[in-house]
Amino acid sequence: MFSLGSWLPAWPGLAWGWALLDALLQGLVGACAVSVLCSLLKVYLYIQCLNDPERQAEKEALQAQRWVLGPLQALVLTGLLALVGSRVAALVVLEFSLRAASTLLSVGKGTHRGQLYLLCQYSLGCGVSCSLSFLLEGAPHSTCNLALAAGLAGLLATHARRLARHVCALYELHSRQRYCGVCISLLAAGHRIPHLLRNALALTFALADLAAVELINRDFLSTAEAIRFWTPLTICYTLLVIYMQEGPQQSVYQTVLVRMGGLFILLLTVGRWPDVFHVLISLLGEFWCLLCAGAMLDMCQQQ
Repeated sequence: MFSLGSWLPAWPGLAWGWALLDALLQGLVGACAVSVLCSLLKVYLYIQCLNDPERQAEKEALQAQRWVLGPLQALVLTGLLALVGSRVAALVVLEFSLRAASTLLSVGKGTHRGQLYLLCQYSLGCGVSCSLSFLLEGAPHSTCNLALAAGLAGLLATHARRLARHVCALYELHSRQRYCGVCISLLAAGHRIPHLLRNALALTFALADLAAVELINRDFLSTAEAIRFWTPLTICYTLLVIYMQEGPQQSVYQTVLVRMGGLFILLLTVGRWPDVFHVLISLLGEFWCLLCAGAMLDMCQQQ
């Protein structure tokens, strides 16, 4: 059976090289998923601002964003996701899923749904990476499959960025003159973008949660060892969720510090030293995603 590296000599560092390539490809797919999310949310927010005369300043803020920021965000996020181990990525996914479920079930508390879409950026990248790692584990053509997935994800992310650029530049004109098929479609169904994102994210995180649990459990040799890890983890995550819901209103950056700080202390107790390093990388990833989405985040907070 053909494998991409089967015809190469068995050099000592070759296996490590293929593992690094797989990690980069997984990170690229995750970064492209984040890029698609941000582009579609930007389209929706721009249309909402255009329909409200009092939000012209917010519309101009979206138009003023540099278009080079999208590819740069994807490039940096690819590297960060490639560096984060599957264990910490799985923990990030589970923590966000629990927090998101608690936020959506609470009434009159927590984060606005539009803001929640932006807060899930890094967790979404980790979730896609975990899912790919789980689904392709042991596959004979895993590198080829990842390369194909990365190509398709890159194509989708490119078209989503072009759509956002087109909307910010020409939607106001085309929606009045009614001669652009893309803008006419958005005029009729643009309000359904949050519904589309909600369903896509729910499906993605459902699969990612299953993959995350499996990736964490595969490191345990016995049930007792698994219990020693999951018990403090469950307590830590529960306390974090309660604090986020009942505590005072905090900025999103303070929230990230609290979340990653709790995970950092937990892994100092029951984790490994590489996990502690990966938590610090995750902190950088969270801050990077929030920084790149600053204008949209401000709009969601004002709503």
